[in-house]
Amino acid sequence: MNCNEVQEKLDRILPRVEKPARYIGEEPNSVIRAPREGELRFAFCFPDSYEIGMSYLGMQILYHGLNRTDFCYCERAFAPGKDMIDEMRAEGLPLFTLETKTPLSQFDMIGFTLQYELCYTNILLMLNLAGIPLNAKDRGEDDPIIVCGGPCAFNAEPLADFFDIVLVGDGELQLKELAKLAHQRKTEGFSKEELLLRACKLPGVYIPSFYQPQYDEKGRYLRMHKLHPQAPDQVRKAIIDDINEAEFPEENIVPLIEVVHDRSVIEIMRGCSRGCRFCQAGMLYRPVRQRTPEKIAQLAQKQLESSGNSELSLLSLSTSDHTEFEPLVLQLMDYCGKRQISLSLPSLRLDNFAFKIMDEMQGLRKTGLTFAPEAGTQRLRDVINKNITEAEIFTALEKAIELGWTSVKLYFMMGLPTETDEDLDGIADLADRIMKLAAAKNQGFRGRFSVSVSVANFVPKPYTPFQWVPQNTEAEFERKHQYLAAKFKKLKGVTFHYHDSYTSRLEAIFARGGRECCELLRIAYENGCIFDAWTEFFNRQGWDLALQQAGIDDSCLALTGFAAGEPLPWEIIDCGVSEEFLLREYNKSLQAQTTPDCRLGCNGCGINRYTECKWGNIYE
Repeated sequence: MNCNEVQEKLDRILPRVEKPARYIGEEPNSVIRAPREGELRFAFCFPDSYEIGMSYLGMQILYHGLNRTDFCYCERAFAPGKDMIDEMRAEGLPLFTLETKTPLSQFDMIGFTLQYELCYTNILLMLNLAGIPLNAKDRGEDDPIIVCGGPCAFNAEPLADFFDIVLVGDGELQLKELAKLAHQRKTEGFSKEELLLRACKLPGVYIPSFYQPQYDEKGRYLRMHKLHPQAPDQVRKAIIDDINEAEFPEENIVPLIEVVHDRSVIEIMRGCSRGCRFCQAGMLYRPVRQRTPEKIAQLAQKQLESSGNSELSLLSLSTSDHTEFEPLVLQLMDYCGKRQISLSLPSLRLDNFAFKIMDEMQGLRKTGLTFAPEAGTQRLRDVINKNITEAEIFTALEKAIELGWTSVKLYFMMGLPTETDEDLDGIADLADRIMKLAAAKNQGFRGRFSVSVSVANFVPKPYTPFQWVPQNTEAEFERKHQYLAAKFKKLKGVTFHYHDSYTSRLEAIFARGGRECCELLRIAYENGCIFDAWTEFFNRQGWDLALQQAGIDDSCLALTGFAAGEPLPWEIIDCGVSEEFLLREYNKSLQAQTTPDCRLGCNGCGINRYTECKWGNIYE
């Protein structure tokens, strides 16, 4: 089917579907042109709705980076809504890209980003809608090469059957090098096998078909057997040493409809020096690298001018840890204030919150305060190495109340290692004391001040000090939810939210599972499971049946945990942080011993084996 035929069918369908602007393209700053002869056609696919995918900064970075080359044309595709899926199937319309309305099956390479485990069935949905065989072994020389990257790619074993190539690490240069190699194949005509052989020599490139996991008679993972001698024994993640020099979009695509995060976003720092033991991103994105204030201000100004956005957000795992955070934000506040642009500062730390910044923000439109104590007691905060004291929490909040903030969102986790009911009591107690603090600071203030508490279920993730621990059972989570809910019913002005237990268990299965999950995923998709991250679409009956058919239950290792030192399904990937460091941190957690911030001295995580970590001496 050619582009004109796609457009004709699309014109008939659009009046019958919700939010047709999801599918028409033509957004400002998108790259729309006729493909050049011989260039590589690359489709960047986000396995969720347009509104969520267009909020993902990584897509903007990679999209514009590939389109700046002279050998590649990158276009976009998102998971269609359920109404659109039905219409497409009725019309025989294959999944297409927004820019040129080209069916995905006609592209040379298709890339998926793996941001969240509960989006995995949507990958199979998109391949199926495109008419592309799901399993890599069933695809031929003329089929697109299917690639994935993103944080979940560090354990891609649950998806290994479906991808030709997995990318781990910083993607800006990595994806461009892979695309260049694929373009070379297109011009020279060598085989898919040859492409994979050449690709596996690039940094951070994992070819699942070059390896075969081996298990014992009880089904426990033993080792990864290498099927091809040229494949590396272990795949080391790709690292960009200086993100200040890395490409970053100055003219972001402007969506035609409201999206989840409709704003300009500048990544000011990559990585985190804090060492929270539950945080996978804090381990995967080491070492810490930051952009200069001059570069940040330049990018912010150009993005705002090209997009017309009314909000600017600074992005990093710990925004206020930037060594020049305060002068940087004051400069941006001056620029934004004169133009009535809202400045959003997510990921602020309670222990180093810049009160001068808060005071200056009085003149700007406020977007609310969000803090993440993560645990309700100091003991448990020490277990997870949060390194925030109760005194620091209340000092920060007291100052915020004095400056006029009338609402705060608090994020916690439930089911952390060593957690007791006393730790849960601490969550409710903390919220209550904040409300009392607000009332004490201003007579009658209690009626106007609000606290929102959100509790997520802890999911043990690979490459963290908690990668070995069991997850709470569904029954344990449910008891804790009800225990806390009863306490919050007694608190006025406080709202309480918690995450679904069943989906958290699925998340854990795919986070720490092996290739046995490929069959589970395929069966779940065939049972009608798609958009699993959406409460209104979640199909528990389909997942129950899939788990039963795949033979996966609560006794699986992904849920019950692993013994320290035993082989792990994801060990083929080297994230840069050593297992010795992770085990040392885990043992310290059991004693509630903390590890200081990397800026106070190197803690020996192992990343220096591969790249210079400048963070430890950044203040010298």
